[in-house]
Amino acid sequence: MSALRFSGPVLPDGEVRDVYVVDGRVTYERPAGLTGAETAGEGWILPGLVDAHNHLGLEDGGAVDDAEIERTAILDRDNGVLLTRDCGSPADTRWVQDREDLPRLIRCGRHVARTQRYLKGYGHEVEPDGLVDVVAEQARAGDGWVKLVGDWISRDEGDLAPSFPGDAVAAAIGVAHSLGAKVTAHCFGEESIAPLLDAGIDCIEHGTGLTATHIDQMVAGGVALVPTVLQTSKFPGFADAGRAKFPDYAATMEQLFARRREVLMSAHEAGVALYVGSDGGGSQRHGVLHEEIRAMADMGLSNEYVVGAASWRGRAWLGWNPGLDEGDPADFVVYPRNPVEDLSVLLEPSRVVLRGRVVA
Repeated sequence: MSALRFSGPVLPDGEVRDVYVVDGRVTYERPAGLTGAETAGEGWILPGLVDAHNHLGLEDGGAVDDAEIERTAILDRDNGVLLTRDCGSPADTRWVQDREDLPRLIRCGRHVARTQRYLKGYGHEVEPDGLVDVVAEQARAGDGWVKLVGDWISRDEGDLAPSFPGDAVAAAIGVAHSLGAKVTAHCFGEESIAPLLDAGIDCIEHGTGLTATHIDQMVAGGVALVPTVLQTSKFPGFADAGRAKFPDYAATMEQLFARRREVLMSAHEAGVALYVGSDGGGSQRHGVLHEEIRAMADMGLSNEYVVGAASWRGRAWLGWNPGLDEGDPADFVVYPRNPVEDLSVLLEPSRVVLRGRVVA
């Protein structure tokens, strides 16, 4: 029998242990009949990172080819990301799930957006009377999640506006839930959020327009927030780009940027579960989850909270093993220092172990 051996403090509890990997799974018992075990790594052992908002297969012009999907998936993997929640992609990425060397992928299908109210080539664009059918289609096409574009700029109004009326949103979320899928939504502004929460949505992306009332409702309903701080840091640039034609939109984006830290910390202090998403794809890079973790900590969240959100708590939220218990899949990252104490070490993993194999 062959096995890999890793040694060091195992997070989140930090107990120093010998971790054996046999047939792709973790064991803390030296396997019977094992004459020797290769010491494959020593250091702080962290359950694999989770990118909870990623767009594998997407770039500024829309879908990318399989070679680019592979390249960007490897960038994420080598950054320690071993579980990815796709938040909308026009590319068919099912084949990624068959690759033992690429991160585990929870697919979301395509964005569902209002006609001519989103980035060209990204999503499935539909009018309100067709929303239920398209959401049902995407619920069946994905792996348990549907992504709505909750708001976007309305050229008629010259500002952010909800993509769909409340009754259409309620019916769409209802049909997704009836098919066993959860729903999340892109929301920059304030007006789109209340109808989504009233309809029982499961998660909000970005969430810069949240009010105290919204936050209370999220806590009561167990609605998660993925704040994508790297993405929302771009709001001043969005404002500048739209100022000449849409001054109201520019002013809104500047206001949302100014209060984003207050919103994030208010949500956290109230008890909203926050998770970590790089928004990789399109104008955002892949392989930078460590930067998103740092950016969330810079907002005022503790290192322990953010690392947990990007590892053991994020994994539990998405239905995977949160820690590394006996028999769990061997998906973990080894670091030379404790990442909870020193976030900079997230850029320098010693070993990345996926499905029991050292892949980086």
